[in-house]
Amino acid sequence: MKTIPDIRSLYLPVQPGFKHPAEGVMYREMLPHPGLQDYIYCYWQLHTRYPLTDPFHYRVIADGCMDVYFEPEQPDKSYVMGFSNSFVEFELARTFNYVGIRFFPGMFPQLYKISAAELSNQAGPLEDVLPAVAKFLKDSFSDTLSPENMKALLDEHFLRHVSNTTIDADSRLYESIQLILQNGGTVSVEKELPQGISIRQLRRLFEFYIGDTPKEFSRIVRFQKTLQAPEDYLNSGYYDQAHFIKEFKNLYGLTPGKALLK
Repeated sequence: MKTIPDIRSLYLPVQPGFKHPAEGVMYREMLPHPGLQDYIYCYWQLHTRYPLTDPFHYRVIADGCMDVYFEPEQPDKSYVMGFSNSFVEFELARTFNYVGIRFFPGMFPQLYKISAAELSNQAGPLEDVLPAVAKFLKDSFSDTLSPENMKALLDEHFLRHVSNTTIDADSRLYESIQLILQNGGTVSVEKELPQGISIRQLRRLFEFYIGDTPKEFSRIVRFQKTLQAPEDYLNSGYYDQAHFIKEFKNLYGLTPGKALLK
């Protein structure tokens, strides 16, 4: 099996937590088995503690990842969400319990040999993309399982899949991804190409494994970096405050002031 870079040490794909007035909604992340941590950033659970008075609007911010998600109460309905170059908002019911698997950038296509570009900027039924995985979720999950039981089932399934999968790690692709992550999205990969590849070839690799161009992936990484230190936005490649606010709102759905003071 070819080796892939340690993306986990370079990248922290942040999703927002919840404070008032969403105290009735809980979100948490769980680390997968160590043997999966090069591929899967986390398992996550988003659920209500009690019935809400109104439907809940859940905002997913751009993070460069791909997610599979489902409700254990209805495991026959599962979904996959591809790379997104903007925030996405979902209107959820007054009660819900979603469980998800967040794959590191490039890893879902690597594990399943499916073009990320075909799934970009959309969420659709998992059964249409990976019927075998959809069947596993349908047959294995129910609302009687604890989070620990669900994690164990997911670990077992994905460890088995990884052990039976050939990793076709193109060194030029991962050299480029590593360069972008190390520089917080401020480097122009297309101007600093790895040896032996053209701009067109590199774009094709990014579109297949990431879901968009190196430029768009860098944009997402730069935005995610600002979530760690928003006051340092000028050193993250933004021209000025207006540029930073516009990009932040496009990728988060709120202005920095509203998002970071919630």
